[in-house]
Amino acid sequence: MQPAMSAEQVTASNQAVTDFTAGQQAQQSGDNAAALAKYEAALPAIREAVRVQPANMEMVSFLANTLYAAAAAKAGLQQMDAVAPLFQESLPLWRKVVSAKPDDMAATSILAGILTQLGNVKLSQQDKAGAATLYAEALPLARKVAGEQPAAPNKNLLFSTLVGASQASEDAAIQSEVKTMAETMISDGSIDAANRPAAEVLAGAQAAAQ
Repeated sequence: MQPAMSAEQVTASNQAVTDFTAGQQAQQSGDNAAALAKYEAALPAIREAVRVQPANMEMVSFLANTLYAAAAAKAGLQQMDAVAPLFQESLPLWRKVVSAKPDDMAATSILAGILTQLGNVKLSQQDKAGAATLYAEALPLARKVAGEQPAAPNKNLLFSTLVGASQASEDAAIQSEVKTMAETMISDGSIDAANRPAAEVLAGAQAAAQ
């Protein structure tokens, strides 16, 4: 049995749903500032609900999604330093969501993406060991998503995870895989703008090695 929330906590949680919905609408219309204000208004009540009922997966998922949406709004406002802390807070929540629903490809993709982004932060801080651990957790998730739903965004997620992993370790198999994937994705046009520079460098290195 989970502890019951107080009437005040229930009211606050219901208001958080309203705020989150308004934030989503603002974000979809391109108003990241208004969206962020709504998400930040919603977060205290959702955090409290998860603190009171940590096994309530509906609330855990709600908090994970709100933190993720807030991070996207921060990124849209170019407040990049504020993105990683939100990702860090959401990470254990997304792990719980994916553990509870391993076939939820959307959640699995988000978890892989967050792990990769946090790995990139560690890499930028010259913490290769810390980055390698995050990429190692992300890779099987990204492979699963790209394998089950081989659309371009999912292939790009796997590619960006492989790029990070190849920079954080000296694993020859990963080095070879990411070079081959770069060549393939450039050839079939599935590479996205964010990954293209790295892909071109890797494909060039592959061509030069042949």
